[in-house]
Amino acid sequence: MTKTFNHPESFCLESGNVLPQLHLAYTTMGTLNAAKNNVVWIFHALTANSEPVEWWPGLVGEGFLLDPSKYFIVCVNMPGSCYGSVNALSTNPQTGTPYYHDFPWFTTRDMIRAYQLLKQALGITQIKIGLGGSMGGQQLLEWAIEEPTLFEYIIPIATNAVHSSWGVAFNTSQRMAIENDSTWLNQDATAGLNGMKVARSIALLSYRNHDTYVLAQKGWSDQTAALSVSEQVFKAETYQRYQGEKLAKRFNAFSYYFLSKGMDAHNVGRNRGSVEAALQQIKAKTLVIGISTDILFPLNEQQFLANHIPGAQFADIASLYGHDGFLLEFDNIGHHIQQFIEPSMV
Repeated sequence: MTKTFNHPESFCLESGNVLPQLHLAYTTMGTLNAAKNNVVWIFHALTANSEPVEWWPGLVGEGFLLDPSKYFIVCVNMPGSCYGSVNALSTNPQTGTPYYHDFPWFTTRDMIRAYQLLKQALGITQIKIGLGGSMGGQQLLEWAIEEPTLFEYIIPIATNAVHSSWGVAFNTSQRMAIENDSTWLNQDATAGLNGMKVARSIALLSYRNHDTYVLAQKGWSDQTAALSVSEQVFKAETYQRYQGEKLAKRFNAFSYYFLSKGMDAHNVGRNRGSVEAALQQIKAKTLVIGISTDILFPLNEQQFLANHIPGAQFADIASLYGHDGFLLEFDNIGHHIQQFIEPSMV
């Protein structure tokens, strides 16, 4: 069950903007033990929620590696998302109306500083395992640098220390699609929704890759019909349209827009001397996992992490699914995590 943490005091962001108050939606599974040493903190990716059993079903849950009978599992919906935490559709207490386009978006560092407040409220003083992929991994790295002794183990997956120009370009193109929706500037929860559908189709090209589409979306949508050239409808086309419609049923353009800006601002070296110096502050035992076919967060970004985090181990996973492999290859990911942590598993 999703719970809500309320912080009634002001919260200052890296940008200098100040939220009068904030709230976080979060989920817990299991029980914090007497020694308070069985905490697993999971960080979700861009459009996911605080229910990891829904999007990592083979990794989290009863009978799986991260079993709530052993661990106290915490997952927070990132600020800016539409799944319960403070976001652009939340009411601004200073105006009595939703923030909409005036929402002061969060960087990944802002996000973990908000989580620190929840951590204190839950009575957590140490985290045994922290793990997350993509934007979730970015947040994990930020926190492991901000509080070097908090985590015993961290597993950043398909992520990076600095969001690349390639990643920024993809996100910018997606925001342009939203900006060019004629409804985007409306003060309405559905503003920019058609633009977000296009944005999602752009994103999918970076989440998967050439081989994924060739193998899974080959040919026409109806191979048996005798169609003229002008009538052909391809599987790849219907897939792109379907994925846009699917996201529009559960997400909104404001969250998509502002979360992508938060991802673009990710840079663990900001105000810390350098990226390398920041990573060297991490004291947690670290396993960095990459996906060999990932074109959005290529392996060299995970290898960079492993090279600069003291004592870090590195593993790469072969997957048909590109970047999305971090969500779908849970058996392989679980195997690597178990091999890494097994001697001290609770």
